[in-house]
Amino acid sequence: MTAFSSHTHAVSINPANGEAIGHYPYQSEADLDAVLTRAAGGFAHWRRTAVSERAGLILALASAIRDNAAAMARMITLEMGKPLAQARGEVEKCAQLCEWYAAQGPGMLSAESTLVENGKARIEYRPLGPILAVMPWNFPVWQVLRGAVPALIAGNTYVLKHAPNVMGSAYLLLDVIKQAGLPEGVFEVINVTPDGVSQAIKDPRIAAVTLTGSVRAGMAIGAQAGAALKKCVLELGGSDPFIVLNDANLDEAVKAAVIGRYANTGQVCAAAKRLIVEQGVVDAFTEKFVEATRQLVMGDPLSEQTYLGPMARFDLRDELDEQVQATLAEGATLLLGGHKAEGAGNYYAPTVLADVTDQMTSFRQELFGPVASIITARDARHALELANDSEFGLASTIYTQDLELAAQLTEELDTGGVFINGYCASDPRVTFGGVKKSGFGRELSHFGVREFCNAQTVWLDRRG
Repeated sequence: MTAFSSHTHAVSINPANGEAIGHYPYQSEADLDAVLTRAAGGFAHWRRTAVSERAGLILALASAIRDNAAAMARMITLEMGKPLAQARGEVEKCAQLCEWYAAQGPGMLSAESTLVENGKARIEYRPLGPILAVMPWNFPVWQVLRGAVPALIAGNTYVLKHAPNVMGSAYLLLDVIKQAGLPEGVFEVINVTPDGVSQAIKDPRIAAVTLTGSVRAGMAIGAQAGAALKKCVLELGGSDPFIVLNDANLDEAVKAAVIGRYANTGQVCAAAKRLIVEQGVVDAFTEKFVEATRQLVMGDPLSEQTYLGPMARFDLRDELDEQVQATLAEGATLLLGGHKAEGAGNYYAPTVLADVTDQMTSFRQELFGPVASIITARDARHALELANDSEFGLASTIYTQDLELAAQLTEELDTGGVFINGYCASDPRVTFGGVKKSGFGRELSHFGVREFCNAQTVWLDRRG
């Protein structure tokens, strides 16, 4: 069999200096066939492995992650520029995820009784098979494991197609999983071009597909999965509203907004991208927010003092700058930043745009980088209307001391998650996912375990 493309390899480029640090040859059709054969064979064994044993191996994975934490964090930092302290946090979060699912996952797969009169009907959860996962670069380990671990607990196997610029992280994770003792075929990595992804989706050995990425990628992958009649989960972009009402504790709101917008250099799907502030406090909030943003340290991501590292890809920095300049040309006010940093690295100055309206670029589009947009709302109802005036619906935040009002607004917010007096965060104890163009399907909690299961009805002794 031949290769899928004339391109020969994926390249990992250190965004802090623009230097290539890894070359990873693309696999051929024969290579892909071998991986899918292993995944299918692994599934035949893994699905029959007792869930307690599967959980034990996931617990062992937590230990293996911690044993390799320094190497994993450094690889994340070198490949996509995440500040080292944040990279360590990502790796530790993965270990905690494994521990939580090892303890809680088996119970999520217990048979459920139904309301059938004789009590002899129940719902059983059966794994579907090998899952193809197309993953992004912004959380090279967490993004993978938050989908993989629940699926593995359920008895599925996992085939990871990672972003080309973080293949070093993909292969290192594969090594760590092998160290933990998971059997061959349970977790596999492929390195293929889009043609190879299409081939994998069509292959009968792949049972379902999950993707985290852009809307454009989601539309392409979703269409291919639909054509193959395979279930898919899509976690796509977001332009999350961060609502601050007049009675909010401004110091707490500012602190959360800065973290929610600038963590991971702003390269987060569920992030505080549109800061919608009620007009009574917008001036005070803006002053505090700009000053807090000004204090953020941008620099070498390997330094412990750095909070803002380089953006992961040079093309995305160019796109971000175009969006900022377009918003300024449309009438927004630049309060901070608004430009590429000088030098070899892929840095973008932390930016604050004020006087943004609902017709401007930074309101209508997702800005995937260290840029905050401040929008003034007349009142709480107007803030709700502005929040929902988006093609995205991933997560949202409300800061107010009136919890009854917050509950009323929550009922009408068109987002997959609402966080009241706290910034958005993914956590295995609660579900994660979006609506509208932010995608469909859910990760984490018991939804993540059951998302790729056959909810099978078992009705004993049905008569009549």
